[in-house]
Amino acid sequence: QVQLVESGGGLVQPGGSLRLSCIASGSLFTKYTMGWYRQAPGKQREMVATITSGGYLNYVESVKGRFDISRDNADHMVWLQMNSLKPEDTAVYYCHAQSYYNLQDEYWGQGTQVTVSS
Repeated sequence: QVQLVESGGGLVQPGGSLRLSCIASGSLFTKYTMGWYRQAPGKQREMVATITSGGYLNYVESVKGRFDISRDNADHMVWLQMNSLKPEDTAVYYCHAQSYYNLQDEYWGQGTQVTVSS
C-alpha cells in the first residue's frame, strides 16, 4: 500500500509559478514510477509528467519547457515545478504512483487545485 499526499496548489496569475509537492508513505518507493496528472472541469484526466526512480522523464507536449518533475528517493518525495502558467493549466492535480512490476498496483493522491487566473 502507498499513501500519497499532495500540497502546494493555489491561485496564481498567468505567467506565474507554483510548486506542487507529494510525499509517499508505505511500500518501497523506488519500485514506482511517480507522476502528476490533472483533470480540468468537463475533461478527462491527463498525464502531465512522469519520472522513474532512475530519473527518466516524460512530459505532455503542452507543458514541455515550462514544467519540471523531480523526485527524491531517500525522502519519498516528488515535485512538480510549474512556470509560465497559463489559464489552460487550471485543473485539479493528482500525484500518482505505479509499480514497474504490476501496472495494476497504482495509487492516487487526493488532488490539489491549481487555478490560473487574473
